[in-house]
Amino acid sequence: MIRATRADRPHRPRRIPRPRHPRRLAAEATALLVAAVVAFPLYWMVLSAVKPAGEIQSTDARPWTLSPNLDSFRRVFEQQDFGRYFLNSLLVAGTVVLASGLIAFLAATAVTRFRFRFRTTLLVMFLVAQMVPIEALTIPLFFLMRDLGRLNTLGSLILPHIAFSLPFAIWMLRGFVRAVPESLEEAAYLDGASRARFLWQILFPLVLPGLVATSVFSFISTWNDFLFAKSFLISDTSQSTLPMALLVFFKPDENDWGGIMAASTVMTVPVLVFFVLVQRRLVSGLGGAVKD
Repeated sequence: MIRATRADRPHRPRRIPRPRHPRRLAAEATALLVAAVVAFPLYWMVLSAVKPAGEIQSTDARPWTLSPNLDSFRRVFEQQDFGRYFLNSLLVAGTVVLASGLIAFLAATAVTRFRFRFRTTLLVMFLVAQMVPIEALTIPLFFLMRDLGRLNTLGSLILPHIAFSLPFAIWMLRGFVRAVPESLEEAAYLDGASRARFLWQILFPLVLPGLVATSVFSFISTWNDFLFAKSFLISDTSQSTLPMALLVFFKPDENDWGGIMAASTVMTVPVLVFFVLVQRRLVSGLGGAVKD
Protein backbone atom coordinates (compact mmCIF):
# COMPACT_ATOMS: atom_id res chain seq x y z
CA MET A 1 0.00 0.00 0.00
CA ILE A 2 1.52 3.29 -1.09
CA ARG A 3 0.97 6.25 1.17
CA ALA A 4 0.75 9.69 -0.29
CA THR A 5 3.54 11.97 0.80
CA ARG A 6 2.96 15.49 2.02
CA ALA A 7 4.16 16.83 -1.31
CA ASP A 8 1.60 14.70 -3.23
CA ARG A 9 -1.36 15.93 -1.17
CA PRO A 10 -3.44 18.72 -2.74
CA HIS A 11 -2.59 22.12 -1.36
CA ARG A 12 -5.46 23.78 0.49
CA PRO A 13 -5.26 27.54 0.70
CA ARG A 14 -5.46 28.91 4.21
CA ARG A 15 -8.52 30.86 5.10
CA ILE A 16 -7.73 34.46 5.80
CA PRO A 17 -9.90 35.74 8.64
CA ARG A 18 -12.10 38.55 7.51
CA PRO A 19 -11.81 41.78 9.45
CA ARG A 20 -14.81 42.50 11.57
CA HIS A 21 -17.14 45.19 10.44
CA PRO A 22 -16.85 48.41 12.48
CA ARG A 23 -20.57 48.34 13.23
CA ARG A 24 -20.30 44.81 14.60
CA LEU A 25 -17.33 45.78 16.76
CA ALA A 26 -19.28 48.78 18.07
CA ALA A 27 -22.28 46.58 18.83
CA GLU A 28 -20.15 44.02 20.68
CA ALA A 29 -18.38 46.75 22.66
CA THR A 30 -21.73 48.30 23.59
CA ALA A 31 -23.08 44.90 24.67
CA LEU A 32 -20.02 44.30 26.86
CA LEU A 33 -20.36 47.75 28.39
CA VAL A 34 -24.05 47.21 29.17
CA ALA A 35 -23.28 43.77 30.64
CA ALA A 36 -20.56 45.25 32.83
CA VAL A 37 -22.89 47.99 34.10
CA VAL A 38 -25.62 45.45 34.85
CA ALA A 39 -23.23 43.00 36.55
CA PHE A 40 -21.37 45.59 38.63
CA PRO A 41 -24.01 45.79 41.43
CA LEU A 42 -23.88 41.99 41.74
CA TYR A 43 -20.09 42.13 41.90
CA TRP A 44 -20.22 44.84 44.56
CA MET A 45 -22.75 42.83 46.57
CA VAL A 46 -20.54 39.72 46.60
CA LEU A 47 -17.45 41.84 47.29
CA SER A 48 -19.12 43.52 50.26
CA ALA A 49 -20.18 40.11 51.57
CA VAL A 50 -16.55 38.90 51.75
CA LYS A 51 -15.00 42.18 52.91
CA PRO A 52 -14.01 42.68 56.55
CA ALA A 53 -16.25 45.00 58.56
CA GLY A 54 -13.59 47.72 58.63
CA GLU A 55 -13.34 47.90 54.84
CA ILE A 56 -17.12 47.98 54.36
CA GLN A 57 -17.55 50.98 56.63
CA SER A 58 -14.43 52.75 55.35
CA THR A 59 -14.90 56.03 53.50
CA ASP A 60 -12.21 54.96 51.01
CA ALA A 61 -14.25 52.52 48.93
CA ARG A 62 -12.20 50.13 46.85
CA PRO A 63 -13.47 47.64 44.25
CA TRP A 64 -11.29 44.89 45.70
CA THR A 65 -10.15 43.43 49.01
CA LEU A 66 -6.85 41.88 50.06
CA SER A 67 -8.24 40.02 53.07
CA PRO A 68 -11.52 38.29 52.12
CA ASN A 69 -13.35 36.21 54.71
CA LEU A 70 -16.64 34.39 55.15
CA ASP A 71 -17.62 35.84 58.53
CA SER A 72 -20.69 37.54 57.06
CA PHE A 73 -21.93 34.26 55.58
CA ARG A 74 -21.30 32.53 58.90
CA ARG A 75 -23.52 35.06 60.68
CA VAL A 76 -26.23 34.53 58.07
CA PHE A 77 -26.29 30.74 58.37
CA GLU A 78 -26.06 30.91 62.14
CA GLN A 79 -29.21 33.00 62.23
CA GLN A 80 -32.08 31.20 63.90
CA ASP A 81 -34.62 29.58 61.53
CA PHE A 82 -32.74 30.68 58.40
CA GLY A 83 -33.31 27.27 56.83
CA ARG A 84 -37.04 27.53 57.52
CA TYR A 85 -37.17 30.95 55.87
CA PHE A 86 -35.43 29.49 52.81
CA LEU A 87 -37.90 26.59 52.57
CA ASN A 88 -40.84 28.97 52.99
CA SER A 89 -39.62 31.14 50.11
CA LEU A 90 -39.01 28.05 47.97
CA LEU A 91 -42.48 26.68 48.73
CA VAL A 92 -44.22 29.97 47.96
CA ALA A 93 -42.28 30.61 44.73
CA GLY A 94 -42.64 27.01 43.51
CA THR A 95 -46.38 26.95 44.16
CA VAL A 96 -46.91 30.27 42.40
CA VAL A 97 -44.89 29.16 39.36
CA LEU A 98 -46.76 25.86 38.97
CA ALA A 99 -50.24 27.19 39.72
CA SER A 100 -49.97 30.36 37.63
CA GLY A 101 -48.44 28.45 34.71
CA LEU A 102 -51.18 25.81 34.70
CA ILE A 103 -54.03 28.32 35.04
CA ALA A 104 -52.52 30.69 32.47
CA PHE A 105 -52.08 27.85 29.94
CA LEU A 106 -55.70 26.75 30.25
CA ALA A 107 -56.99 30.34 30.22
CA ALA A 108 -54.87 31.32 27.20
CA THR A 109 -56.13 28.25 25.33
CA ALA A 110 -59.74 29.10 26.19
CA VAL A 111 -59.60 32.76 25.11
CA THR A 112 -57.74 31.85 21.89
CA ARG A 113 -59.52 28.73 20.66
CA PHE A 114 -63.09 29.41 21.79
CA ARG A 115 -65.50 32.20 20.90
CA PHE A 116 -67.78 33.33 23.71
CA ARG A 117 -69.47 36.48 24.92
CA PHE A 118 -67.37 39.14 26.65
CA ARG A 119 -64.14 37.49 25.46
CA THR A 120 -62.65 40.82 24.41
CA THR A 121 -63.85 42.44 27.63
CA LEU A 122 -62.13 39.71 29.62
CA LEU A 123 -58.84 40.27 27.78
CA VAL A 124 -59.06 44.02 28.40
CA MET A 125 -59.67 43.34 32.09
CA PHE A 126 -56.50 41.24 32.17
CA LEU A 127 -54.57 44.14 30.67
CA VAL A 128 -56.07 46.68 33.08
CA ALA A 129 -55.29 44.44 36.06
CA GLN A 130 -51.66 44.37 34.98
CA MET A 131 -51.52 48.18 34.93
CA VAL A 132 -52.68 48.59 38.53
CA PRO A 133 -49.68 49.05 40.89
CA ILE A 134 -49.32 46.45 43.61
CA GLU A 135 -48.88 49.11 46.30
CA ALA A 136 -52.37 50.46 45.62
CA LEU A 137 -53.93 47.06 46.34
CA THR A 138 -51.93 46.08 49.42
CA ILE A 139 -54.37 47.52 51.96
CA PRO A 140 -57.50 46.03 50.29
CA LEU A 141 -55.72 42.69 50.06
CA PHE A 142 -54.82 42.93 53.75
CA PHE A 143 -58.48 43.29 54.75
CA LEU A 144 -59.44 40.51 52.34
CA MET A 145 -56.87 38.12 53.84
CA ARG A 146 -58.01 39.10 57.33
CA ASP A 147 -61.64 38.31 56.50
CA LEU A 148 -60.59 34.98 54.98
CA GLY A 149 -58.49 34.15 58.03
CA ARG A 150 -55.32 33.76 55.96
CA LEU A 151 -53.08 36.28 57.74
CA ASN A 152 -49.80 34.88 59.12
CA THR A 153 -49.95 31.99 56.65
CA LEU A 154 -48.08 31.24 53.44
CA GLY A 155 -51.41 31.24 51.64
CA SER A 156 -51.61 35.01 52.09
CA LEU A 157 -48.48 35.25 49.91
CA ILE A 158 -49.35 32.55 47.38
CA LEU A 159 -52.83 33.76 46.42
CA PRO A 160 -51.94 37.43 45.65
CA HIS A 161 -48.85 36.47 43.67
CA ILE A 162 -50.85 34.01 41.56
CA ALA A 163 -53.39 36.73 40.88
CA PHE A 164 -50.74 39.27 39.85
CA SER A 165 -48.82 36.76 37.70
CA LEU A 166 -51.82 35.59 35.68
CA PRO A 167 -52.48 38.70 33.50
CA PHE A 168 -48.94 38.80 32.13
CA ALA A 169 -48.81 35.02 31.70
CA ILE A 170 -52.17 34.83 29.89
CA TRP A 171 -51.32 37.65 27.51
CA MET A 172 -47.95 36.11 26.68
CA LEU A 173 -49.21 32.54 26.26
CA ARG A 174 -52.08 33.76 24.12
CA GLY A 175 -49.61 34.57 21.35
CA PHE A 176 -48.02 31.12 21.58
CA VAL A 177 -51.37 29.33 21.43
CA ARG A 178 -52.46 31.46 18.47
CA ALA A 179 -49.22 30.59 16.63
CA VAL A 180 -50.14 26.90 16.66
CA PRO A 181 -52.16 26.33 13.43
CA GLU A 182 -55.72 25.12 13.78
CA SER A 183 -55.04 22.59 11.03
CA LEU A 184 -52.79 20.76 13.49
CA GLU A 185 -55.69 20.50 15.92
CA GLU A 186 -58.04 19.27 13.21
CA ALA A 187 -55.52 16.64 12.08
CA ALA A 188 -55.19 15.40 15.66
CA TYR A 189 -58.96 15.05 15.96
CA LEU A 190 -59.11 13.15 12.66
CA ASP A 191 -56.47 10.75 13.98
CA GLY A 192 -58.68 9.99 16.96
CA ALA A 193 -57.07 12.23 19.58
CA SER A 194 -59.36 13.65 22.22
CA ARG A 195 -59.37 17.29 23.21
CA ALA A 196 -57.50 16.52 26.43
CA ARG A 197 -54.85 14.51 24.56
CA PHE A 198 -54.32 17.30 22.04
CA LEU A 199 -54.11 19.80 24.87
CA TRP A 200 -51.41 18.04 26.89
CA GLN A 201 -49.49 15.99 24.32
CA ILE A 202 -49.44 18.36 21.35
CA LEU A 203 -50.28 21.91 22.37
CA PHE A 204 -48.49 21.92 25.72
CA PRO A 205 -45.00 21.03 24.32
CA LEU A 206 -45.36 23.76 21.68
CA VAL A 207 -46.32 26.38 24.27
CA LEU A 208 -43.68 25.23 26.77
CA PRO A 209 -41.11 27.96 25.84
CA GLY A 210 -43.70 30.61 26.66
CA LEU A 211 -44.48 28.88 29.95
CA VAL A 212 -40.80 28.96 30.84
CA ALA A 213 -40.59 32.70 30.11
CA THR A 214 -43.62 33.44 32.28
CA SER A 215 -42.34 31.15 35.03
CA VAL A 216 -39.13 33.19 35.28
CA PHE A 217 -41.17 36.36 35.76
CA SER A 218 -43.37 34.70 38.39
CA PHE A 219 -40.44 33.14 40.25
CA ILE A 220 -38.38 36.32 40.48
CA SER A 221 -41.28 38.55 41.56
CA THR A 222 -42.38 36.03 44.20
CA TRP A 223 -38.91 35.16 45.47
CA ASN A 224 -37.94 38.81 46.00
CA ASP A 225 -41.27 39.88 47.47
CA PHE A 226 -41.01 41.97 50.63
CA LEU A 227 -44.16 44.09 50.56
CA PHE A 228 -46.70 41.28 50.91
CA ALA A 229 -44.53 39.41 53.40
CA LYS A 230 -44.20 42.49 55.58
CA SER A 231 -47.93 43.31 55.33
CA PHE A 232 -49.51 39.86 55.74
CA LEU A 233 -47.06 38.08 58.08
CA ILE A 234 -47.53 40.11 61.23
CA SER A 235 -46.89 37.98 64.30
CA ASP A 236 -45.99 34.42 63.21
CA THR A 237 -42.28 34.60 62.39
CA SER A 238 -42.18 30.89 61.52
CA GLN A 239 -43.99 31.75 58.25
CA SER A 240 -41.48 34.41 57.25
CA THR A 241 -39.58 34.31 53.97
CA LEU A 242 -35.99 35.19 53.09
CA PRO A 243 -36.60 38.92 52.40
CA MET A 244 -37.98 39.18 55.93
CA ALA A 245 -34.80 37.59 57.27
CA LEU A 246 -32.85 40.64 56.09
CA LEU A 247 -34.53 42.74 58.78
CA VAL A 248 -32.44 40.98 61.42
CA PHE A 249 -29.32 42.74 60.15
CA PHE A 250 -30.91 46.20 60.27
CA LYS A 251 -30.23 47.46 63.77
CA PRO A 252 -31.09 50.80 65.41
CA ASP A 253 -27.51 51.67 66.33
CA GLU A 254 -25.54 50.28 63.40
CA ASN A 255 -26.55 48.14 60.41
CA ASP A 256 -24.66 44.94 59.68
CA TRP A 257 -23.94 45.64 56.02
CA GLY A 258 -21.78 42.56 55.67
CA GLY A 259 -24.65 40.35 56.83
CA ILE A 260 -27.09 42.19 54.55
CA MET A 261 -24.87 41.67 51.51
CA ALA A 262 -24.19 38.04 52.42
CA ALA A 263 -27.90 37.30 52.86
CA SER A 264 -28.66 39.06 49.56
CA THR A 265 -26.02 36.91 47.85
CA VAL A 266 -27.58 33.75 49.26
CA MET A 267 -30.99 34.93 48.02
CA THR A 268 -29.58 35.51 44.52
CA VAL A 269 -28.16 31.99 44.11
CA PRO A 270 -31.52 30.17 43.65
CA VAL A 271 -32.59 32.73 41.04
CA LEU A 272 -29.37 32.17 39.09
CA VAL A 273 -29.73 28.39 39.34
CA PHE A 274 -33.33 28.58 38.13
CA PHE A 275 -32.30 30.83 35.23
CA VAL A 276 -29.46 28.48 34.19
CA LEU A 277 -31.83 25.50 34.18
CA VAL A 278 -34.36 27.18 31.88
CA GLN A 279 -32.16 29.51 29.83
CA ARG A 280 -32.41 27.53 26.57
CA ARG A 281 -36.18 27.47 26.54
CA LEU A 282 -36.27 31.03 27.89
CA VAL A 283 -34.50 32.42 24.81
CA SER A 284 -36.92 30.72 22.43
CA GLY A 285 -39.82 31.75 24.64
CA LEU A 286 -38.92 35.43 24.60
CA GLY A 287 -38.41 35.24 20.86
CA GLY A 288 -41.79 33.67 20.36
CA ALA A 289 -40.37 30.74 18.39
CA VAL A 290 -42.98 28.06 17.71
CA LYS A 291 -42.25 25.53 14.98
CA ASP A 292 -45.17 24.16 13.01
